[in-house]
Amino acid sequence: MWTNQGCILTTKDFTILEILQERRGGLGEPMMALLRHKLDSATVVFRDDVPADVATLNSRVRFRIGETAPETRIISHDQMQGMVGLTLPLTTLRGLALLGLAGGESIVLPRDGENAPHRIILETVLYQPEAARQRNAEHARRRPPLRLVHDAGALVTTIGAETGDDDPGPSAA
Repeated sequence: MWTNQGCILTTKDFTILEILQERRGGLGEPMMALLRHKLDSATVVFRDDVPADVATLNSRVRFRIGETAPETRIISHDQMQGMVGLTLPLTTLRGLALLGLAGGESIVLPRDGENAPHRIILETVLYQPEAARQRNAEHARRRPPLRLVHDAGALVTTIGAETGDDDPGPSAA
C-alpha cells in the first residue's frame, strides 16, 4: 500500500516510533500499518549522520497533499498546547508519514473514512534540529580562540616591580 521505498530515521526518532508501537494507545489500523512500515523499512542513522533534507522530529517542513496549496508545520512528538495549526504530531497519519522522508519524496496514504488514497509530498525541510546543531558546532570550531587582553595579576606584579614597592595599596594602620 505504501509506495515509498523507505525512510531515514535518527536513533532517537526510531526509538520513539518503537515506543509508540508498543503503547498502541488509540491508534487505528492505517496508523499501525504505517508505523510498522516505517520501522521495517527505516535506515537508522546517528543524529550527526542524517542528511539535512530529511524530516526528523521537531523539523519545520513544507508539504502538500496532492495538488493542494502547501502547508508548513513542525513535526512534533505530540499535540503541543498553544501551538494549534503550527505542529503536526507523530500521532497523526500525516505527521508519521512525513517523518523520515527527504525533500521531494512522497508517500500514498489512505484517506480517512474513504477509499480513495491521497499522496502527501514533502516539498522541503525548512529547519532540521540536527543540521542546525551541526552548523552551530562548525561555526564554533571556526571561531578564533579566545585571547587574554588583560591580566590583573600581571598588572600588580608589574607595578610593584617598577616602584620597588610590593605594597599594593594604603595600609589600614
